[in-house]
Amino acid sequence: MRWLLERGGPIDRLSQSVLLTVPAGAGLPRLTEALQAVIDHHAMLRARLTPAAELDVSPVGRVRAADLLDRRDVAGTGDLSGAGTGDLREAVAEESERVLGLLDPAAGVMLRAVWFDAGPDRPGRLLLVVHHLSVDGVSWRILVPDLEAAWAAVAQGRVPKLPPVGTSFRRWSGLLGEEARRPARMAEADLWHRTLAAPRTPLGARPLDPARDTAATTRSLRLTLPSDVTGPLLTTVPSAFGTGTQDVLLTGLALALAGRQGSPHVLVDVEGHGREELAPGLDLSRTVGWFTSLYPVHIGLEGIDLAEALAGGPAAETAVRRVGERLRQLPDHGIGFGLLRHLNPDTAHRLAEPPAPGIGFNYLGRFTAPDGSGTTPWTFAPESSSLGAGSDPGLAAAHALDVNAVVHDSDTGPCLVGDWSWSEGVLTATEVHALADGWRAALTALVSRAEGSSGGGPETLALSQDELDELAAGLDA
Repeated sequence: MRWLLERGGPIDRLSQSVLLTVPAGAGLPRLTEALQAVIDHHAMLRARLTPAAELDVSPVGRVRAADLLDRRDVAGTGDLSGAGTGDLREAVAEESERVLGLLDPAAGVMLRAVWFDAGPDRPGRLLLVVHHLSVDGVSWRILVPDLEAAWAAVAQGRVPKLPPVGTSFRRWSGLLGEEARRPARMAEADLWHRTLAAPRTPLGARPLDPARDTAATTRSLRLTLPSDVTGPLLTTVPSAFGTGTQDVLLTGLALALAGRQGSPHVLVDVEGHGREELAPGLDLSRTVGWFTSLYPVHIGLEGIDLAEALAGGPAAETAVRRVGERLRQLPDHGIGFGLLRHLNPDTAHRLAEPPAPGIGFNYLGRFTAPDGSGTTPWTFAPESSSLGAGSDPGLAAAHALDVNAVVHDSDTGPCLVGDWSWSEGVLTATEVHALADGWRAALTALVSRAEGSSGGGPETLALSQDELDELAAGLDA
C-alpha cells in the first residue's frame, strides 16, 4: 500500500472487478441482504483511507449495501446463453465505467455493485468492483464463495452465517511493523541492496518517467498458449526439474529478455501472494485484504548457452534449475524487501536509492474460465471481458514492462494467458511483441527439454511454496 502511494498520481479508481452469473430472479432485496452480510463479515470492505495515509475501519452496519448496490434492467437483451449478448456486454461496460468513478477510498466507498436483472426466467449478472486497497487476487477466492453462501441462506429464509475469519488484517498490519524492525529481518538489507545493485541492461529507449509514463500511456497485448503447451508447464516441466510453475514461467521470461538484450543479467520485480507465516498461529486463509508482496530478483544466466536453451538443449534445464535455486534462497519468499523498504526508516532510504527494476512479473495461479453458457450460478460470466480498466489514467506506471500470467481452466484443458503491458514512450509494440514471442519460444523449449529428459528430477510433481501455501489455505485452483 505504501508502494502504491509512493508511485504518484490518483488512485481512486484502482480496483479489481468480477462479473458473476446469478440465479434468475435473484431479487434486489435478497442480493442486498447477502452483500450486507459479506460487508459486515470482512472488515476491509468497510475501510477508509485517512488523510494520514492510514486505514480506518467502520463498525459493522455502518456501511450499507443498499447504498452500494444498483439494479440495471437487461430483460430486453438477447439470449444471455449465446450470441445475442452484445447489448449485455455494452451494459456491463457502461456500468463498469460508471461505478469505477464512484469509488472513493477517502470517503470509505471501497465497493460498488450492479445487479443486471435479466428477468424472472433468465440468469442475471452481478458486477462487483472493490478498491485494490481492500482486496487482492486471493481475496476473491474468499469473497465469491461467501457471497454465494450468504445468498443461499437468504433465499432459504435463514440469517447468513459465514465461516469465521482467522487473523485480522489489523493484526497482520501491526505484525508487519514489528517484523520490519526485528534484527534478523533487518540483516536482510544487505541482500536486497546487492540485488538492486546487480548488473542490469537498460530496458527501452529511456528510463521510466512517472510524470509522463502513466496508465493513460500504457499499451497491452495478450499472449495465449494452447493446452498442449500449458499442461506440461503445470506438470511435466516442474516435475522434471524439481521446481514450481512460477519458476518455470520466470525462467522463460529471463531467457527471452537475455536473448533480446544480449546480456546474461536480468533484474525483475516479482509479485507474491504475501500471506507468509511470519508468526505461529497465524491464519490468513479467510482474511480479505491486499497482502501482495513485491521483491527484486536478480537472475544471472552467465555461462548458459542461450541458443542451446532456446532449442530445448541441456542449457534449458540448467537455466530453470538456476532460477529455482535463486528463488529458494530468498527468505520468506521475498516479503522482507517490502518491510525494509517501506516500514523501517533505518533501512528504507538505502533501499530506495537504486532504481527499481524495469520489469514486473506476476503469476496469479489457476482460475476457472468463465462459463461459456452464462447459466451456472456464481461462476464468472462470459461477458467478463467487458469490464473496465481498474486504474486512474494519471496513475504513474510501476514498470516499463509488466507481465501478468494466469492459467484458465476450461473444458478443453488449461491455457496460459500472458498479459503484457508497457509504457509506449519507453518501449515499442514491435519490441514487446518480440519479447512475448521469445517467452513463448522459451517456454516451448522447456517443455521439449522436460519431455525428453532422462528423468533426473523427482518423480512426483514439485510445487512452489506459493502453490503449496495456496493449497494449504484451501484456495480453489
